Amino acid sequence: MTTAHTVAVPGATIHYEVRGSGPVLVIAGSPMAGRFFGPLADALSDSHTVVTHDPRGISDSPMDDPARPSTPDERADDIAAVLDAIGAEQADIFGSSGGAVSGLALVTRHPSRVRTLVAHEPPLWAILPDAAEQMAITDDIVATFHRDGPGPAFAKFMAQAGFDRDEPGPAAHDPAADQAGPPQPSEQDVADGARMLGLDIKGTTEYLPDVPALTARPGQVVIGVGATSPGLLTYRSTAALADLLGVPMVEFPGDHGGFLPEPVAFGRVLKRVLAGQQARV
Repeated sequence: MTTAHTVAVPGATIHYEVRGSGPVLVIAGSPMAGRFFGPLADALSDSHTVVTHDPRGISDSPMDDPARPSTPDERADDIAAVLDAIGAEQADIFGSSGGAVSGLALVTRHPSRVRTLVAHEPPLWAILPDAAEQMAITDDIVATFHRDGPGPAFAKFMAQAGFDRDEPGPAAHDPAADQAGPPQPSEQDVADGARMLGLDIKGTTEYLPDVPALTARPGQVVIGVGATSPGLLTYRSTAALADLLGVPMVEFPGDHGGFLPEPVAFGRVLKRVLAGQQARV
């Protein structure tokens, strides 16, 4: 059974859903809404209490000022607020893409709330050797969005990310574009994509991880990468983060959005990773 809830946080209201039983596992995306993680959450709910949520400004989590960007620190505090709302002192966190950046901020700001963070392909352009070039491309994506609209900006976003596609993808988030014959984006998908391209992308990709904070508790942060992600920019940023933290990368099925086509297989690997981390404690 899945139950839906909301919690008020400074500047926003966060929609979240809870299913299953067992240790608490929060799945975090950004800008991906919680509904996209439903199949993965279902695959994990036999062994965990799985919490999915819409990050602030996305889908059913409205911001008081919708024209203001969100930051990884704010999204981290929102996750802590959700944990407070469900009465969980601590949880495992699986963060995907921008949600992985939120997870890194959560470990930095609220380290005692996180048992294990699995950060899957965080888009951290600021730690790349060609950081200046990549951040300039992102600046151009934002400028293109405001000048020419979401279509041209999304095309540039996909090119930077490394996805070689001939057909247009959905506006909300690039992993869904990996699906064969994806459905047309809804109005909400378009709105969420506009927020990403026009407001949130810079704060996420320019985030600088706090290496001392992330290595203070050995084993707390696991870095995940897609088996078929080489060639994607997020593969490079994930490898760069693993080097900074001095930890190996753990391979997951698929690419940047591998949990979408393969939720059961992806969930099996995530369960194995979390069980291995708990065995270390």
